[in-house]
Amino acid sequence: MSKLFLDLFTFLQALVFEQILPGYRLRPGLGREQATLLKFMQLSYQELFPEQDDFSHLAITVEKYFSQETPLWWVELAEPAASSGSPTVPWLKPIACLWLGNAVDQIQGDRHAHVFLLYVMPKYRRQGIGSALMRYAENWAEARGDRQIGLQVFQRNQPALHLYQGLGYQTQSLWMLKPLHRSQKPMQS
Repeated sequence: MSKLFLDLFTFLQALVFEQILPGYRLRPGLGREQATLLKFMQLSYQELFPEQDDFSHLAITVEKYFSQETPLWWVELAEPAASSGSPTVPWLKPIACLWLGNAVDQIQGDRHAHVFLLYVMPKYRRQGIGSALMRYAENWAEARGDRQIGLQVFQRNQPALHLYQGLGYQTQSLWMLKPLHRSQKPMQS
């Protein structure tokens, strides 16, 4: 790449990227990054539910809910590693993501931010990235006038539960499920 292109690239990075932690930067996601968002969602669910093979249904979630109203941010290394003498393009290698949506408090009726996805690649965990992303989400929600932020977390995801509890999140409700087994015979009235 030419020196002029690299200088322009560095200038544009300064406009779009912001440092979230030393060594890491945050950038807004783009509408064309649906596939990468889906990949991160699938990684998250595969870790939590390794016994399940098919997560193709997550594509419907991304297709239905990913929009300008549901912002996405990526975390990338601030200084990408050089490979074979040429600079790498950092946004091709996100290491974490934050995807926010909207929810309505069913008690007060207020709209508030809802964390659809917070995912950090395993290699980069326990370095403060998840906490920094949650603080970013809280600041974003507060700046737009929200009085609270919510999320759903699986009970088996103990590291995430500890993170959220450590940040002051409290259980407000429990999501309860009961498997329904279809009988061989139709019910008679």
